Amino acid sequence: MTAYAVVNPATGETLKTYPAATDEEIRAAISKAQEAYKTWGRTTTVAERAALVARVAELHTERVDELADLMVSEMGKPRDEAVGEVEFSAAIYQYYADNAEAFLADEEITLLAGEGTARITREPVGVLLGVMPWNFPAYQVARFAGPNLCLGNTILLKHALQCPASAEALQRIFDDAGFPEGAYVNVYATHDQVADIVADPRVQGVSVTGSERAGAAVAEVAGRNLKKVVLELGGSDPFIVLGSDDLDATVEAALAARLGNTGQACNAGKRFIVTDELYDEFLEKFTAGVVANGSAPLSSAGAADILMSQLEEATAGGASLASSGAERSGAHVPFGVLTNVSRDSKTFYEELFGPVAMVFKVPDEAAAIELANDTPFGLGSYLFTNDPEQAERVAAQIEAGMVFVNCVDADGAELPFGGVKRSGMGRELGRFGIEEFVNRKMIRINA
Repeated sequence: MTAYAVVNPATGETLKTYPAATDEEIRAAISKAQEAYKTWGRTTTVAERAALVARVAELHTERVDELADLMVSEMGKPRDEAVGEVEFSAAIYQYYADNAEAFLADEEITLLAGEGTARITREPVGVLLGVMPWNFPAYQVARFAGPNLCLGNTILLKHALQCPASAEALQRIFDDAGFPEGAYVNVYATHDQVADIVADPRVQGVSVTGSERAGAAVAEVAGRNLKKVVLELGGSDPFIVLGSDDLDATVEAALAARLGNTGQACNAGKRFIVTDELYDEFLEKFTAGVVANGSAPLSSAGAADILMSQLEEATAGGASLASSGAERSGAHVPFGVLTNVSRDSKTFYEELFGPVAMVFKVPDEAAAIELANDTPFGLGSYLFTNDPEQAERVAAQIEAGMVFVNCVDADGAELPFGGVKRSGMGRELGRFGIEEFVNRKMIRINA
């Protein structure tokens, strides 16, 4: 049986357990979502739905302390970052509430022949399933639920096993915001039940944020059942340093890119690629900044096991590890920096989900681009240079869904988020985030 439980990663203490849903409860949840789609999603206006989403934004702001405390206890997020996540989530809901009518307005088509008119209307498609991860318990839900509820789709939300309390708190927010029963339904589903939900003919699509393994498993079921799928999976984002007028500031940006959320972010900088003339000074300052943090808990002891195994694999293959020296204990892991990681090492092509960075030296721009693209992932990337022409030239050659030039932590509700290659498919946030699960209906009227 799938176990939903709040286990404090800092102490290992199990604070509360939640029973998984029964098959009957899953069937009832789908029925409620389908009924809400027919009686609410198809009958209300965009403005009416957006008003409810705006209230969700307000409730996030009002309950910021409650939601932040839950994140700290469930997955060990530093509290200031947890508060920031809730605030960003509120901004996402407000963004879609403010812009949904413009995004979903009819679009006229100029006819090339014949008389009359043609237009595109944007309509909901029905019940959607969202499978959410543990590393951003509120933000990930906002990216999925905000635009789709404005559109009129209804939501079945399966949260991560270790975030049942956050899932419960978010359900209360949607209920208290005034959504009708079935518009947003939290389900403590098992893995087998997720497959059953995707296969149900009343469910029209699924969005997964998580590991490659989880994404592939859900996408396989979705494909067999001809369901639309959006996948936001792993990343091993390059952080390329080709030039800098202020190397200390660049190092600070690199530290922020790697260590936010204790390194547990799909779009964190993970592979730091530095030209040889800057490499030695960058490595010295960057390593000092990383190891000064000592140790911190990851989301679980299991997550710590995976990271430590990857480090052992890398060092066995000849890599060097500069570590804080702290001992691994439970979910707590030492911060560190890997150098001389060989392309023959399995770790070279994997995502390190924790406070450990890989740093590489390259002779020039071309080598930096080649190394940056030598990965199965293609989510985000970071580029630091003091040459504007180089910035444009290199950004165009990076194989990723996002490129941030001379900035980190620059995400915004208006900026599309997503990747290529094994990092997934589809986009969330921005205009494109409301266009994934939409029926672009063409209506042609003869004069």
